[in-house]
Amino acid sequence: MDPTRQKVKLNDGHFIPVLGFGTYAPEEVAKKEALEFTPFAIEVGFRHIDCAHFYQNEEQVGQAVQRKIADGTVKREDIFCTSKLWCTSFRPELVRPALERSLKNLQLDYVDLYIIHFPLSLKALEKCKDAGLTKSIGVSNFNHKQLEKILNKPGLKYKPVCNQVECHPYLNQRKLLDFCKSHEIVLVAYAALGSQRVKEWVNPNHPVLLEDPVLSAIAQKHKKTAALVALRYQIQRGVVVLAKGNNKKWIKENMQVFEFELTPEDMKAIDGLNRNIRYYEFQPIYSCPIARSKWFFSTHLSPDPGEDAGLTKSIGVSNFNNKQLEKILNKPGLKYKPVCNQVECHPYLNQRKLLDFCKSRDIVLVAYAALGSQRLKEWVNLGLPVLLEDPVLCAIAKKHKQTPALVALLYQTQRGVVVLAKSYNKKRIKENIQVLDFELTPEDMKATNGINRNIRYYEFLP
Repeated sequence: MDPTRQKVKLNDGHFIPVLGFGTYAPEEVAKKEALEFTPFAIEVGFRHIDCAHFYQNEEQVGQAVQRKIADGTVKREDIFCTSKLWCTSFRPELVRPALERSLKNLQLDYVDLYIIHFPLSLKALEKCKDAGLTKSIGVSNFNHKQLEKILNKPGLKYKPVCNQVECHPYLNQRKLLDFCKSHEIVLVAYAALGSQRVKEWVNPNHPVLLEDPVLSAIAQKHKKTAALVALRYQIQRGVVVLAKGNNKKWIKENMQVFEFELTPEDMKAIDGLNRNIRYYEFQPIYSCPIARSKWFFSTHLSPDPGEDAGLTKSIGVSNFNNKQLEKILNKPGLKYKPVCNQVECHPYLNQRKLLDFCKSRDIVLVAYAALGSQRLKEWVNLGLPVLLEDPVLCAIAKKHKQTPALVALLYQTQRGVVVLAKSYNKKRIKENIQVLDFELTPEDMKATNGINRNIRYYEFLP
């Protein structure tokens, strides 16, 4: 069976090879290793190369791919190259420049697939596809609710062709896979062999997948390795699988996945191993530094986030739910507890439970979008009601001879929430300071609590 011909059709008509070579490597692995192992992967038959700006080795991967094109091993059209948008470039105007940077490093005119790492708007990616910079666009780390939100978005131009998530026999993502198949979205599995057990990302207390007795027994029966069984399991489920390797023997061995087939009994036995174990402790949120004095980081908690170096006085998080916060707080060896959690919060989304949780852990809740939204079409569902036109807020504002905006801001401060007030209007900036000039009554607070509708204006999800 020719491995280069094993492909899955995407919903936009393009085809993706079912087996991909992952280029991420831990920090201790030198970037130059990509110059050795990427060409070798192509030589042994890999045609799907999975890259990302975050991996910090796209330049080396690009050199490696160009070397194999130059020596005639492959043509550009033989290679399916994926790159990913990292959190530092989520603002719509930064998306195309980020992709162009990746293309420059990869020495390519286009990528075959451009993926957004975490749940945000696809509009800017659609423009990259229109410009011919990528053939397809996809997503990563989306759950079915986040996918539904995208698929139901009015004016969606291109449906994501894939969803790249952690997936292996201990976390088989059955429900998500079924959902994706029903919407013609291909599931792409990373960490398909469990993990590289990198201490910054992975819980070392989890069991080692490739030592599982069921996998080992099936491997012995087929005279293959447990790793090949885990990879073959995904392919037979219709999942595209990424196999990383900084070992030439393993890279070559991975191509044997097409030389055998698991029986229905094998598949059922492996299905039975599912334990909903996640090796990678980050959640589908972003991990990047934001502005002057705070760092917002993901659940893996970078070993040196800046506080030790004196680059920031405090560190905090943004868009974390209580489970994600708990995961951080319960992490062994946690050096600095996050001082705050910045989230969308306003009277239509009052985050009561999250606020209570944060207060119980001495974490300050910081509210953005406290006045609803600026109604930017790239980010916000324009069909939602305008918060500052709410009759309850308007009545309270009239009673206090203030504006609904000031009522919404004061509501947060009286709840113990730090509130962010954006404005490019000098009059409004000056007006916002008046929030300290009056006080809402308990009846006002109760009435404002009563208008909570769990409405999110911003369409990315924590």
